[in-house]
Amino acid sequence: MKILFTASECEPFIKTGGLADVVGALAPVLAEKGHDVRVILPKYGQIAEKYQAEMKHAVDFEVQLGWRHQYCGIEEVKMLGVTWYFVDNEYYFKRNYIYGAGGDEFERYAFFCRACLNALPLLSFQPDIIHAHDWQSGMVPALLRIQYGHLDFYKDIRTVYTIHNLQYQGVFGMEEVRDVLSLPEEVFTDDKLECFGAANFMKAAIVYADEITTVSPSYAEEIQTAYYGERLDGLLRARRNSLSGVLNGIDIKTYDPANDPMIAATYTAEDMSGRARCKEFLQQKLGLEVREDIPVVAMVTRLSGQKGLDLVDHVIGQLLEEDIQLVVLGMGESRYVNLFSWAEQQYPGRVAARFSMDHQLAHEIYAGSDMFLMPSKFEPCGLSQMIALRYGCVPIVRETGGLRDTVLSYNHYNNAGNGFTFFNYNAHDMLFTLRRAVRYYYTKPEVWRMLQKRGMEGNYSWDASAQTYMELYRSILPKEEAPAPAEEAPAEKKPAVKRTRKPAAKKAEKPAEEAPAAEEKPKRTRKTPAKKAETAEAEAPVEKKPAAKRTRKAPAKKTEE
Repeated sequence: MKILFTASECEPFIKTGGLADVVGALAPVLAEKGHDVRVILPKYGQIAEKYQAEMKHAVDFEVQLGWRHQYCGIEEVKMLGVTWYFVDNEYYFKRNYIYGAGGDEFERYAFFCRACLNALPLLSFQPDIIHAHDWQSGMVPALLRIQYGHLDFYKDIRTVYTIHNLQYQGVFGMEEVRDVLSLPEEVFTDDKLECFGAANFMKAAIVYADEITTVSPSYAEEIQTAYYGERLDGLLRARRNSLSGVLNGIDIKTYDPANDPMIAATYTAEDMSGRARCKEFLQQKLGLEVREDIPVVAMVTRLSGQKGLDLVDHVIGQLLEEDIQLVVLGMGESRYVNLFSWAEQQYPGRVAARFSMDHQLAHEIYAGSDMFLMPSKFEPCGLSQMIALRYGCVPIVRETGGLRDTVLSYNHYNNAGNGFTFFNYNAHDMLFTLRRAVRYYYTKPEVWRMLQKRGMEGNYSWDASAQTYMELYRSILPKEEAPAPAEEAPAEKKPAVKRTRKPAAKKAEKPAEEAPAAEEKPKRTRKTPAKKAETAEAEAPVEKKPAAKRTRKAPAKKTEE
């Protein structure tokens, strides 16, 4: 199968969040299964020089944006069994930021979406599936259906769209979007691209994609509610039969405490002695009091309200009354930078905060901490809690989205669970749950070791998720359409049956016209159409059921008389 991923970021080339991890890990796993997988993303100026040096020029062409014609080059790198394409336009992508600062985001990613589609014939690559990710790729499914679908090269391509975070939708002025993409006015209605008076890139994908996925089963259910739906819950409920949640995985080769070159000492679930060395190293590096007995509570996160940091803000004094150490790594909103800077000064030797994106330090924190705090307001999937489990760092999370799907609260009655959870978005519920975890750490070391071991032995690979995606891809391929009569179609070809509804209606016309009973006894047909249909069903073989249904619409013949 030929698969194209379109995304705005991807590990190891460029990363701001979990989207990059997902695309960078899933593509090679699908390639390992024997598929031709290619990924296309913008060529940002921030991509490391070592990767830019490996790029080879593939093609170049012009992309029309309204009345403008913009240069577009496609650079290519082959690595990990995947072909990686980079959309090159220095005006749009060679900037000192990745997202958000220029005020022309709609134009940058409109250019990117059109470039992705225009490049395919020139690259001699005709994918079976285009898998678009997040709002920056949202116009790919829409443009494919609206402007490209009538062309032979594109007509059989099917699309899957993944929502990584519904909060970020790509909402812009309708006139601006209509101008750059030359879209007809009739698509800017409330059932298509228009959303509360604006154009919405994510909504465009939800409307036009063949299938929609989210990054966890729980999040797929949550976003169909008003609380989590970000004003798109009605549309998502309308498309619920094409909406599913596929839980993300992590790169278990990169995040492997038994072979991680970034941590002070390696260890396994059977022999966790190396964790003590990792903890000591972390405390020394961050200026914390070096104590083996005290639990280190970690947060590796984007500093935003979504991550539940207002709960931490509300009870940070009470939280630090506990005999714990707190480590924070992340970048984001100034209010939370100020909060943890204050805490570091107020509690010297007990709080350490670093405001950066430091991959090395993140690995050291996972390996050297005892607990991982993740009290998210909402969490589409979350990768940090799975990485923490993999490293034997026991998670404390709120039951939402992917957190609910991956962390089960410890139950001392049946000894089930791999962490600690709370349900309500409440600061004191979070504090109570953290205190419960601390109590187990100090008083039940055998339970604690069991939780660590259970977390480390969990399966967080992409294998199961990749298989789910493959089944989803196959279900929408045009070659799965059933050319034979309905009774001969195998059960697994249900999606194809949906595609044959219109041809079935046409086939039904002929038997209806040839039915002699309907012609000879029109009066009886007028009086008892239901009985007539029953008789037709009883006398006709199975394949003529459509004709039986067709006779119910005999009023058309009344007109002829």
